[in-house]
Amino acid sequence: MPKTIGLIIGSIRKDSINRKLAKAIEKLAGDRLLFKHIAIDGLPLHNQDHEANMPEAAVQLKKQIEAVDGLLFVTPEYNRSIPGVLKNAIDWASRPYGKNSFAGKPGALCGASAGGPGTSMAQQHLKNIMLYLDIAVLGQPEVYLQFPKDLIDAEGNISKEDTQKFLAGFVDKYVAWVEKLSK
Repeated sequence: MPKTIGLIIGSIRKDSINRKLAKAIEKLAGDRLLFKHIAIDGLPLHNQDHEANMPEAAVQLKKQIEAVDGLLFVTPEYNRSIPGVLKNAIDWASRPYGKNSFAGKPGALCGASAGGPGTSMAQQHLKNIMLYLDIAVLGQPEVYLQFPKDLIDAEGNISKEDTQKFLAGFVDKYVAWVEKLSK
């Protein structure tokens, strides 16, 4: 039976290239992993005053994360870091103190950008956060994908053979990582 992966896309934009990258990864994984999309767009801004009586959207987010075997973050880079909407979701799911929904999960991160460095700075910040949250982070390969026009279509089809081969290698390593570490 395939492991269930919580897929968290750092962009809430409908036509996000990172959404297309996530779709391509899902397609490459085939029946080896079952992806559950975890929406992050309906959350109020995190406020510690509300942790004792969490908003329903935050409660549901925590339950979705706790129900999966592993995590995959696919994120763009905003101003050399992660998008605010992603950080907000992470803050809700890791709180209140002592009730971190991410703890102990195997995880990986990747991202795409139109620019040359891909999402390297965002991923470095996200990796630091993931390690602090006790997510077992896959170290290699790192996926900082420069995304030229039409690299991946809306159905997850990859137009460049070398990109497809590279992403397939990432998926293979991630599947093995989740199998090795998930409970």
